[in-house]
Amino acid sequence: MKRMEKTHLAGLTIDELAAFVEGIGEPKYRAKQIFKGLHERRLQSFDAMTDLPKALREKLGETAAAATLRVEARYVSTDGTRRYLMKTHDDLPVETVFIPTEDRDTICFSSQSGCPLKCDFCLTARLGLLRNLTAGELVEQIVVVLNDVYGAGRETPHGTNLVGMGAGEPFLNFENLIRALGIMAEEEGLHIVPNRVTISTAGIVPKIYEFAKLEKRPHLAISLSAPDDALRDKLMPINRRWNLDELFAAAKEFEKSLRRGERFTFEYVLLGGVNDSDGHARKLANLLNRHGLQRVKINLIAHNSAEPLEYRPADAERIESFKRILESKGVSAYLRTPRGRDIYAACGQLAAKSEPNPVRITR
Repeated sequence: MKRMEKTHLAGLTIDELAAFVEGIGEPKYRAKQIFKGLHERRLQSFDAMTDLPKALREKLGETAAAATLRVEARYVSTDGTRRYLMKTHDDLPVETVFIPTEDRDTICFSSQSGCPLKCDFCLTARLGLLRNLTAGELVEQIVVVLNDVYGAGRETPHGTNLVGMGAGEPFLNFENLIRALGIMAEEEGLHIVPNRVTISTAGIVPKIYEFAKLEKRPHLAISLSAPDDALRDKLMPINRRWNLDELFAAAKEFEKSLRRGERFTFEYVLLGGVNDSDGHARKLANLLNRHGLQRVKINLIAHNSAEPLEYRPADAERIESFKRILESKGVSAYLRTPRGRDIYAACGQLAAKSEPNPVRITR
């Protein structure tokens, strides 16, 4: 891996930035100016920080980096979704997705370049793990997208929600994830507070317990996609390390940490002819009810199939039947509408595709 010799300031807290500034012989108060420049004004070069003396800007340029990601390509879907293919300083792919709706924007960010978990129905799994992303690279994804959509320094019209559901397993990059979320929550920066963030895990059980103990934490989503160990072992090999009993024990503990009115989510990708039968729905409801989870909902996701994956999405009637059975057994179930399927931007499709052609969907 090519070493990053300059300090990436986007990944530093305000206190760390103050120590860095003092370390290069500058007064401590400059740290707040630089922090606001990087995060509140979303400036990606020191030259643009004209409130700083020219000599300081030159010094920063010699010792630090304001930005390290470069946008290789941007794809815009017919539904308005945008997928960004970026490269790190060492030429590894990073993908970030912007999903607009009438009353909110959502940015789906990646926590790793590639992914090590080998989920059988996910294109990202074909990449394998290239490396964890740094805290600065996590933060910078959000800055790049907001600047592309709205322009540097311009306010967003209705705030931004974040979902850690892009490439990679966030809980395998836990330290950098939590650091980046803390930086993004700062009032003098992006000010995206934890309540507007959801992190998705495939089931890294020890980190679910750790996540539950955080004083200020985002919402949690757990990818499930099977109602029994035998099927989940095949679809999501992480289940061989932590099976459903262990996963649900952690989920039960996490439930105890929920704030008033808060719920958490299980995500269930519906694969046609694989995990979408009425029997699977009854098994899933029984699994949740047996473990006594009260403050949970199920997000049903039609599989976003694309070559070379061999799976196909469940059809609409099958999805409706699955949803009705869950609800009849007291489980709150919601159907998540896929976005950006035509540009490889939907759930499970991020595989650093650089082709300009629309994705070929298997029906």
